[in-house]
Amino acid sequence: MLRIDGVSRRFGDITALDDVTLEIGQGEFFALLGPSGCGKTTLLRIVAGFETPDAGTVTLDGEDLLSRPPNRRPISLMFQSYALFPHMTVAKNVAYGLEREGLARQEVKKRVGEVLETVGLSAHAGRKPAQLSGGQRQRVALARSIVKRPRLLLLDEPLSALDKKVRADMQLELKRLQNEVGITFVVVTHDQEEAMSLADRIAVFDRGQVCQVDEPISLYERPRTPFVADFVGANNLFPGTASGLDGIKSEQFGMLPGRPLTELPAGAEALLAVRPEKIRLADENAARGVAGSVLDVSFYGGVSHISVDVPGHDRPVLAAVQGAAAVRPGAKVKVRWEAGDAVVVAVDQ
Repeated sequence: MLRIDGVSRRFGDITALDDVTLEIGQGEFFALLGPSGCGKTTLLRIVAGFETPDAGTVTLDGEDLLSRPPNRRPISLMFQSYALFPHMTVAKNVAYGLEREGLARQEVKKRVGEVLETVGLSAHAGRKPAQLSGGQRQRVALARSIVKRPRLLLLDEPLSALDKKVRADMQLELKRLQNEVGITFVVVTHDQEEAMSLADRIAVFDRGQVCQVDEPISLYERPRTPFVADFVGANNLFPGTASGLDGIKSEQFGMLPGRPLTELPAGAEALLAVRPEKIRLADENAARGVAGSVLDVSFYGGVSHISVDVPGHDRPVLAAVQGAAAVRPGAKVKVRWEAGDAVVVAVDQ
């Protein structure tokens, strides 16, 4: 439905977007994920009409979007700050855009009533924003965005102002709402958990470029660049050189087992990435594994994180185990994993 083709944007010497190409389907929940300053919000503003690209095209259902002013695009943008009118009631905030379009009073009332029912705020229609919780204000902003029935809803860090528990609740609410109203959602976020829990597909950005576009599970289990492997979730990264289908050869640890995602020439610079939940701890006298000592054990309600100091490695190896850990700080162990649980990622030359 939405096609972004070769879009670039520069601000003086800074390249915010560098030849970005994406396709987003009808009814999809799509996330733009990356660190601050990577260009994702600039791309959102270009789609909304608040920025003009230096190069490239943006089309919606095959029609050029860039030639239309923001108010003539079938798009709603929900701001990070929500931007609610403090002197208006919830119902008036939601109705504002429809009234500006000149819709009949009865039609406005009907559509506002329907959307407040959808977001669970019918009982709060007469309240002012100051009388609402953060989660409720977020729902008002959502209601105001979808009441105009846009083809596309853009959300810029929509949950960043909420505390952790409310954010988790609203993630479920956003997904439910998107399924119910059938609008295509594009969300900008730097929160990996948010992107993974919400999106059908995720585009990972770094320094104005798209590193990888994939479904959440594929992105997590099969990162295709060192940046994605390091940025998306916790990962243990071991440098070395490609060694056929067996893994990598490390100067410090010899052969480390893993599976390459693409064919790499022997001796090519590579990283081996293995997730903490795939790491197993064995006795220090075990036949295979990398020797180290336990630095720290932290319990996170059902999961224990174990940090292991491995001589010759630049950072502690992180292991995650269900329940309480059986080891204590200072214990001598070996860390190990199966070849199928580690991914070999090519390092760009």
